[in-house]
Amino acid sequence: SLSLSLCLRPPLQMMTSTPVSSSSPLSLSASRHFSPSPSVFSFSCATFGCVLAAPGPILSARRLGKMIGRARIHLKGWQQAAVAVGSALGALMDPKRADLIAALGETTGRPAFERVLGRMRKSPEGREILLEQPRVISEKVSHAWDLPENTFGAAYAKFMGSRNFSPDDRPPVRFMETEDLAYVAMRAREVHDFWHVLFSLPTNLLGESALKVVEFEQMLLPMCMLSVFGGSARFSEKQRTLFFQHYFPWAVRAGLSCTDLMCIYYEKHFHENLEDVRQKWGIIPCPDPKLVARQM
Repeated sequence: SLSLSLCLRPPLQMMTSTPVSSSSPLSLSASRHFSPSPSVFSFSCATFGCVLAAPGPILSARRLGKMIGRARIHLKGWQQAAVAVGSALGALMDPKRADLIAALGETTGRPAFERVLGRMRKSPEGREILLEQPRVISEKVSHAWDLPENTFGAAYAKFMGSRNFSPDDRPPVRFMETEDLAYVAMRAREVHDFWHVLFSLPTNLLGESALKVVEFEQMLLPMCMLSVFGGSARFSEKQRTLFFQHYFPWAVRAGLSCTDLMCIYYEKHFHENLEDVRQKWGIIPCPDPKLVARQM
């Protein structure tokens, strides 16, 4: 039998200058927050021997199919389970490991991504997204910085710029079986920052955990609920009270009341007024955390 040494090393493009607290929750968006850890999580398993290293940088939209075909790794059922368990344990031990977090989301999320893909195929805007396969990368969204202040695009540019985030800092999808599912998983990863803007959520522990609740309501991804559990375990007593009395009920309501977030071609709405698109999509912005905290 062969022994497995599974080494999921963070790619170089995931390094950012933005510091982050070690208390950050597990998140699909983790790559833009975390610098790679020097530690490498590894384990052994019979009859499956390979080294999984993160591939090179994310490519442009027209080369997406080639990128996915080269990056994708086909696993048997038990191999997916091994990667999922190993990734979960590694991510709990080191929340900075964005590669492990991404692997966990992919290996546990296939049924959820299949449902999302089905909904997108039934939606006119969703079908357009699947046909054109837009990428949220600097090359495609840089024009947002030139839009009027009250627009959705300008709000997104301000959100990214004020945090020194880059839309290019995303790990590639590796464990989806088809290119369509791989694209849906990548799309969910890349539009995460749009949701921060629309729901007016910060990128701290409370904000990320609340957005994971919204994402779970929308996609039923197991990884989202695991992220909430992982984040809440790191809450202070005051944060825990604030989250479960205010953020959690708001997030459940917001996730259920808005339109299907995966069927929106966000890039084509950059020029529209931020409040107008919120109203059009049924978005309920998160209450101001400072005002909520004063009421505690």
